[in-house]
Amino acid sequence: MKFPFKISTPAAVVTLALALLGSSAAVAQTQPWHHIGRDATPAEVKAWDIDVRPDFKGLPAGAGSVAKGEEVWEAKCASCHGSFGESNEVFTPIVGGTTKADIERGRVKNLEEGGSFPQKTTLMKVATLSTIWDYINRAMPWNAPKTLTTDEVYGVTAYILSLAEIVPADFTLTDKNIAEVQKRMPNRNGMVFYEPLWKVSGKGDVKNVACMKDCPVEVAIRSFLPDFARDAHGNIAEQNRIIGPVRGADTTKPAPKGPVGSSALPAPVVVAAASGAGGNDPKALLNANSCTACHGMKNKVVGPGFNEIAAKHKGRADVEAYLIDKIKNGGSGVYGAVPMPAQPQLKDAEAKAIAQWIAAGAK
Repeated sequence: MKFPFKISTPAAVVTLALALLGSSAAVAQTQPWHHIGRDATPAEVKAWDIDVRPDFKGLPAGAGSVAKGEEVWEAKCASCHGSFGESNEVFTPIVGGTTKADIERGRVKNLEEGGSFPQKTTLMKVATLSTIWDYINRAMPWNAPKTLTTDEVYGVTAYILSLAEIVPADFTLTDKNIAEVQKRMPNRNGMVFYEPLWKVSGKGDVKNVACMKDCPVEVAIRSFLPDFARDAHGNIAEQNRIIGPVRGADTTKPAPKGPVGSSALPAPVVVAAASGAGGNDPKALLNANSCTACHGMKNKVVGPGFNEIAAKHKGRADVEAYLIDKIKNGGSGVYGAVPMPAQPQLKDAEAKAIAQWIAAGAK
């Protein structure tokens, strides 16, 4: 068989191959995504890597007394959880339902069948102290997570433990003694290791009896907001991120008839941002500082709706100064027993923008 071209010498073949590899590498290096992103810096990794495991790996060094924890609790926690962790008006109680006998055996009697306590509290259920420490550290206070210092987290944790008599009132919790305190957690032996769930070849603990193929009836599964809660946190369409797909429905209107993104829905609504003092957007400030977690735009959630506040103080001569003081310093007794926590993280101009917006009718 004859080829219509001349076969190159081995040296030429090698040269050609290297040239092709070089050109391929050059093409790969010029791909548009080649220079996107970078390695996380050690500081960035450290900021995210804050979890604390049940064996307390990851726990930072520190210490906090029960007395110090009580001070922080009253200032930043009691408004939602009650002075003694007993509140069920905002959240389920943290403390209650455990006994000295539970601390001794590591199992909570009230969790067993026939238990007499009316509801499950945090200390009844949680088996590991690291869970409590970690959650407070990463998620509390609710309106300003990750603002507590390490020692404050130790103190708040110690205060909670003291309320359940797990530690005495003069105790100081530290990274050195926390493992010993773990041995007194009331439900430390309440976790059960279920081996079949850890076996790849094991059988599931439940059996699915639902139709998975050629089903006679089509079932549509979608999420929805009940009518009474649609606008509880303001119009969701106004709270969408600027970048990325629109996910928020216009909650000032009736519920959509089809799934989000279907032709049954109207085009996304673009709402102009409200302006305030110093160019601050009041609604953006409310969202950024978790104000809408406790206040609805038009109805009470934990605290009164913003329109209720506007109506209550309408015509008041010093309304702006009054509202700024309440926003910055908190207060209680105006709308019931649940106090309004202080918002010291807000700048004066930001608090003024929110106060002006409320005073103007909260629209």
